[in-house]
Amino acid sequence: MTSTRPHVVIIGSGFAGLAAARGLGKARADVTIIDRTNHHLFQPLLYQVATAELAPGDIAQPIRHILRRHRNVRVLLGEATGIDPQTRRVWMGESFLHYDYLIIATGSRHSYFGNDAWARFAPGLKTIDDARRIRARVLAAFEQAEFCHDTAERTRLLRFVVIGGGPTGVEIAGALAELARHTLREEFRIINPAMAKIVLVEAGERILAQFPHALTAYAEQALARLGVHVLTRTRVTDINSEGVMLDGALLPAATVIWGAGVMATPVGQWLGVETDRLGRVTVDRDFSVPGLDGVYVLGDAALATLPDGTVLPGLAQVADQEGEWLGRALARRINGEPPSAPFHYRDKGNLATIGRNAAVADFRRFTLRGFIAWLVWGIVHVYLLNGFDNRMIVTFRWLWAYATRRRGARLVSLSQPEVAVVPECRAPLREE
Repeated sequence: MTSTRPHVVIIGSGFAGLAAARGLGKARADVTIIDRTNHHLFQPLLYQVATAELAPGDIAQPIRHILRRHRNVRVLLGEATGIDPQTRRVWMGESFLHYDYLIIATGSRHSYFGNDAWARFAPGLKTIDDARRIRARVLAAFEQAEFCHDTAERTRLLRFVVIGGGPTGVEIAGALAELARHTLREEFRIINPAMAKIVLVEAGERILAQFPHALTAYAEQALARLGVHVLTRTRVTDINSEGVMLDGALLPAATVIWGAGVMATPVGQWLGVETDRLGRVTVDRDFSVPGLDGVYVLGDAALATLPDGTVLPGLAQVADQEGEWLGRALARRINGEPPSAPFHYRDKGNLATIGRNAAVADFRRFTLRGFIAWLVWGIVHVYLLNGFDNRMIVTFRWLWAYATRRRGARLVSLSQPEVAVVPECRAPLREE
């Protein structure tokens, strides 16, 4: 990009990076946004792709389409492999981009607390590929159980373990229970999908620990009504091909889903600065990295605090507000306008859905539960989706699923490794 104007490079097109790019849309600067994918993903609904309620395209929009009206912004499909703050370069393999301002919004990755070998057996949920992999495992488990003659192996195939009692874990567990007990009902002849066991494991004292105790209690009751078995104060000591070791005892399970921990992408290593135990880079109130001129870190990769010392949580609403503020602040600086007012975080509350007609919402001044919270959850998430077409599609799919309990995104094939028939299930289903 040949230009005498300042060049702003944004790494990452999540909530923070996309909001920053939009905020810079009217700046007298050239903006380049780099991402490994060509789409912006609405991660709060990714679990519905993993449980076959939505298709991947329902919650993703091409980055170029979203930013098409911002003529000063270009998009590069690629991966940043290194950063040199001294020469102000972002390396992409053997190529590099020079920057005047650098915004790093690369988010977080799964953390297995030093047990990275578990990832093979317990995939997490961060990308569309993750969701597709989990969906294939879930649906394949029912298919394999229908083919299986061994009672113990069939029981293992029909046990699903979700590790982590935060919003993601609770939402996955509830969605799996509804899939088994309602969507797949009457579709199999050998097995009864409703007999599937859904287990939610949490190491802490309670699930949804960031919510008030009353909402946690409601969530546990709602999960119990769906048949989800909640285990709190229970630690995972190992995960292997047979299942999960819980406090030293094996719980056989063919499908394990990880939602227990995340850590920042290796931004600290790229910049050569210290991080906290979660890999987050300490930033000033304007999200700049101390000692590195023109470098900013946003979202899950940033250790950002409020004036009272409160650390901003790793939430989509936090990342979006940070990106929006920084984009506009840099635009004003580049355009020679008066500086922006200091960043002020507006807490819009927390929401989590448990299942049909059941959700919890904490708006600090008041809380909601049950059908009203579930309705609010749905309205909020549709509103936050990018693109009118996605909003309409998701709304229609939800209404159709509510009326019929059907889910349309349930395609798997034998070409997927997760669908291969396990050895214990290869014998004839009937005696000759």
